[in-house]
Amino acid sequence: MFSRLNRNLKIFCLKRFIIHHSKKIMRPSSDMAAFRAEFAKSKHVVVLTGAGISAESGVPTFRGAGGFWRKWQATELATPEAFSQNPSLVWEFYHYRRQVMLSKEPNAAHVAIAECEARLAKEGRRLVVITQNIDELHARAGSKNVIELHGSLFKVRCSNCGEVTVNKDNPICRALSGKGAPDPEAVDARIPVDQLPRCKVGGCGGLLRPHVVWFGEQLDDRVLSQTTDELHKCDICLVIGTSSVVYPAAMFAPELAMRGITVAEFNVEETPATQSFGYHFQGLCGSTIPQAVAP
Repeated sequence: MFSRLNRNLKIFCLKRFIIHHSKKIMRPSSDMAAFRAEFAKSKHVVVLTGAGISAESGVPTFRGAGGFWRKWQATELATPEAFSQNPSLVWEFYHYRRQVMLSKEPNAAHVAIAECEARLAKEGRRLVVITQNIDELHARAGSKNVIELHGSLFKVRCSNCGEVTVNKDNPICRALSGKGAPDPEAVDARIPVDQLPRCKVGGCGGLLRPHVVWFGEQLDDRVLSQTTDELHKCDICLVIGTSSVVYPAAMFAPELAMRGITVAEFNVEETPATQSFGYHFQGLCGSTIPQAVAP
């Protein structure tokens, strides 16, 4: 109970902080040269990324108007309750998402971040990506230091033994072949539970679920500990393509700003947290990020 109260208090304080800063006359700077000068002096870079960076690769966000799969939004399917009630439907949804990702590629922003990480490593500096995305596009672009806050589409977890494994089978099971069409008129496959993806570890045979953090679930303690450690060491932060409304990730950058750390936001529009940051660069990430982190 106390942890929940502390979290709510922290959210309240951050909201008050953002509101306070939004009243200031000065707006975040859009001076790219000034940002690059600060970036050049940094030793420990944290890059926070959200759905916006992947949207530029054509990845559906399943948010806002038109953000439906068939007649459902992700918030209705990406829950433990939905999986318990209709695992076949939930697996159709995730099978579709896995299929989509096979046709997508990292964009210029992903590549620029990965190249920057490699370059900084040679200089004894560190860049780590902390992403809310589950598409693995950062890793495919070449990034090595990636913390996946919400898991991955290409990992599964056994509902019985809890084992987490990488799974890139296509399809993930025979019964899902040709299923998952997003058409609102598509008929639900209603696949029997014993034909859905099953655990292959040690003959367990338990029902597999996507290894992602669903609505109503907490972040993995180890992932959160890693994230906290990186944020503690951070001396500059880039916030890329995130709406700054999904907690707890929405708290990360404002907390850094409160500590006096330089935070630069890269987005196609302003967010609720924009006014609390030192920099805001509006536009497509594929254009702004390569310029921001270039040698």
